[in-house]
Amino acid sequence: MHSAPADVDLALLGGGGAASLVLAALDRHGVRGLRVTVIDPVHRRGQDRTWAFWDRPDGDLDPLLSASWRQVEVVTPAARRVLDLAPLRYAMLRSAAVYERAATAEHRLGVTRVVAPVQTVHDDGEQVLVRTADDGPAVRARWVLDSRPRPPARPGRTTWLQHFRGWWLAAQHPVFDPDRAVLMDFRTRQPARGVSFGYLLPVSDRYALVEYTEFSPTQLTGAGYDAALDGYRDLLGLDPGRLTVREVENGVIPMTDAPFDARPSPRVVRLGTAGGATRPSTGFTFAAMRRQAEQVARALAEGRPPVPRPAYPRRHRWMDAVALRALDRGSVGGAEFFARLFDRNPAERVLRFLDGTTTPAEEIALMASTRLLPMISATAGDSTHRLRDRLRPPRPGPPVPPPVTESVRRPEP
Repeated sequence: MHSAPADVDLALLGGGGAASLVLAALDRHGVRGLRVTVIDPVHRRGQDRTWAFWDRPDGDLDPLLSASWRQVEVVTPAARRVLDLAPLRYAMLRSAAVYERAATAEHRLGVTRVVAPVQTVHDDGEQVLVRTADDGPAVRARWVLDSRPRPPARPGRTTWLQHFRGWWLAAQHPVFDPDRAVLMDFRTRQPARGVSFGYLLPVSDRYALVEYTEFSPTQLTGAGYDAALDGYRDLLGLDPGRLTVREVENGVIPMTDAPFDARPSPRVVRLGTAGGATRPSTGFTFAAMRRQAEQVARALAEGRPPVPRPAYPRRHRWMDAVALRALDRGSVGGAEFFARLFDRNPAERVLRFLDGTTTPAEEIALMASTRLLPMISATAGDSTHRLRDRLRPPRPGPPVPPPVTESVRRPEP
C-alpha cells in the first residue's frame, strides 16, 4: 500500500550541482511561498568535485571561489602563449562551498528533503507523480526539475569522452605561481585517436591542482592516468620528492552530438548534462548549468513556468558536431585546432564561444581561423550523415556514460 503523496509546487530530482545552483538562485531571487522538495539518495556535502569556468568578476559566486586568474597559459610543443582574459577571469569553485550555500537556501526556503532514489516519474500533463524506491514516500508536484544522469534521446554520430585524473599537490615551500594558471598544455603524450593536455590551477604558491585530461573514445586504466600525471608533473619541472598528493580527482564527461531531451514531458524539465548543459566539443558544463538555474529562478519569481532556454544555440551544436567529426576522423589535430583558435582570436571571444554566448559574426571569424579544407570535409560528412539519419533510423551506437566526478582525500602522512 502506498501512502498518500505529499503535494508540492516544485520537486528537484537529484541534489548535485544543478539542483544546488537552483536552490541558491531561488533564495537570491527572493522566491518565497513555494513548496519545494529535493529527492536524492545522497545528502550532498564536502568536496566531491571541482568546477572551473570563466566569467566576469564581482558576481554572486565570488565569495565561494577557491581561486581565480586573469592570465592563463596555452602551451604547445612549439610555443607558450600567455593570454590576458580581461574583462573575464578563469575561476575555480569547489563543491563544498556550493553545497553549503544550497543548504542555507534550503533552510531559508523551507525545503523538504527525501533521501531516497526515485523509482518512477509519471506526468499526466497537469501534475507529476514521483514515487521513490522500496515503497518510500511519494511526491505529487506541479513541476519537476530532473538533474539525474540520463542517456541521450538517440545515438550520436560521434561519441567521445572527456576523462581525467587530477592530483591536489601540497608543497612545504613556495613552488607555484598563484597569479597564473595553465589552461591547456599539449606537450603531453598524444593518444593514437584523440587529444590530451595537462593543466595547472594554483590556489596558492604551495597548493595546486595538476590534472591530465583526454578527449578520446575510451578511458585509460588507473595506472595509465597515474603514468600520464607523472609525465606531466615532470614536464612542469616539479620535484615529486617535495610534493604530497592530498586529494585525487577522477572524472568522465560525455562529449557527443547526440541530442539530450530537455523536456521529456509537459511538466518535467531536465537540467545539467541530462538537459544539454555539457558542451559537446569541450565537456564544459558549469556555465550553462548556472544559466539554467538563473532562468528557472527568474521564471518562478515572475510566476512563469520554470523552463530554461536551450543551453546552447542550435548553430553551436552544429559547429560542435562538425568539430567532433573532424577530430574523430583525424583530419584536424586537437592541439593544432585549439592553438589556432587562441592564436587568431581574442581570448575573450574564444572563451565566450565555448560558453555559447558569441554572435554569428564572431562565430564566422572563429570558423575562419581553423583549417578550412578539413572543416569543409567534416561539414559535408556531417550533412550526409544527417540526411542518412532522416531516411532511416540510426542503429544503436556505443552507450554514452553518465558524467561521473569524484574527489578522494588522501590521509595525512
